[in-house]
Amino acid sequence: MSESLNALDATAQAALIAKGEVSPREMVDAAIAQAEAVNGDINAIIHPRFDRARDEVTAGLPTGPFTGVPMVLKDLGASMAGEPHHMGTRFLKNENYIAQTDSYLTRRFRNAGFVVIGRTNTPEFGNTITTEPLSYGPTRNPWNLEHSTGGSSGGSAASVASHIVAVGHANDGGGSIRVPAAECGLVGLKPSRGRVSKGPDLGESWMGSTIDGCVTRTVRDTAAVLDVISGYEPGDPYTAPPYARPLVQEVGADPGRLRIGILDHPLFAYQTDHAESRESIRKTAEVLTSLGHDVSVAWPTALENPDSSGKFTAIVAAWTHADVSTFEKILGRDIGEGDLEPDNLLMRELGRNVTTGMYLDNMMWLHAWCREVVQWWEPIDGSRGFDILVTPTIAGPPPKIGYLAGTDGTRHLLEVLAYTAQFNLTGQPAISLPLHWSTTGLPMGVQFVGAPFREDVLVRLAAQLEVAMPWHDRVAPLVSIP
Repeated sequence: MSESLNALDATAQAALIAKGEVSPREMVDAAIAQAEAVNGDINAIIHPRFDRARDEVTAGLPTGPFTGVPMVLKDLGASMAGEPHHMGTRFLKNENYIAQTDSYLTRRFRNAGFVVIGRTNTPEFGNTITTEPLSYGPTRNPWNLEHSTGGSSGGSAASVASHIVAVGHANDGGGSIRVPAAECGLVGLKPSRGRVSKGPDLGESWMGSTIDGCVTRTVRDTAAVLDVISGYEPGDPYTAPPYARPLVQEVGADPGRLRIGILDHPLFAYQTDHAESRESIRKTAEVLTSLGHDVSVAWPTALENPDSSGKFTAIVAAWTHADVSTFEKILGRDIGEGDLEPDNLLMRELGRNVTTGMYLDNMMWLHAWCREVVQWWEPIDGSRGFDILVTPTIAGPPPKIGYLAGTDGTRHLLEVLAYTAQFNLTGQPAISLPLHWSTTGLPMGVQFVGAPFREDVLVRLAAQLEVAMPWHDRVAPLVSIP
């Protein structure tokens, strides 16, 4: 029975519980059993809370759309008062740092009825796209244990791909929802800037580029989860306009004839031009055309400006320095070599040298650049723009463990991370869908970028592709291991 329960998406699990056919305790026990069976192989859950989850079920759960459905929280963001929150760092792990407050997001998950069975692995501060922190070791891909799960939400993605849970909390500052979704064969939608509150401890980070969401196995789960976690909280510095109707109602709705542009090549010479990525885009374009959409090779030419990456890196570096400095005050000691990983030592030093004037100059330049990019979707001259941009999520299939974390990791990261971070800066919604598998059987995501605040269009199109290019019959090999 547990195996069949774990194979269901969260919507189906919630329906069984609501009808009384399965109890919340049975559903949570099934998730815990699968975690105990596979987590030793994948190292996804680093802070299990199995007994606490069972106690919460016994005490009674809030009545919501997901009452009794198990999930995992990433160990970065979504803090839980009284529980570890180490953010992939050795120094917080060594200090056994405990969060002081529930985030608004955590409260929303709990109020929806979710039961958190554990917190998941993440790279240090979420600053890269592979989950291989020195603090907790690498998370391994259920499709092939030698390969990365992506990052920074790799622990959550591995938990969902291995059928421990159907929903994993994730967040995204440069691709950290979409890349793990792509590498683990999942649905990963990065919401619009301001869609999900970061309070009460944070107002923003990385110039408002980071946003929380989830990874799931179905479009309807992603839509339903975003319905319960989206919305303004008092004091939020950014807020997105409410959906016209619940996102879950967009699943199965006719997307109409969309104008879709295809980015069929890397933007810069140093980026990998991977043959299988090109093939994934070619096949997707063919299906989109067959579905009646207006498809052409087209993209915002402003994306080709090479200065955006360096200016964004300086912003992230300044925030890294600020974050470390904050923890120095909290812990009452210096944080340096031996506490931080080499890349973040360098990132902090870079951030230390970013003056206020440099930060503001970079921010203003990026704001202007973002306006240029977005005009491809919303032209200022009143002409019709595009509805969707299609790109690979990353260049190529999931790399092997160590490829992005070794001595050449930064260079390799630049080679494969070609298509996602731009839309953190613009604040646009973007979704990765598992539409392609490599010749070696590894998942490869395709990214769809919508106009500002148009998650509804993305969900309609994603649901249409879920029918036309179904992925539900594909299950990671680890799931079948006894």
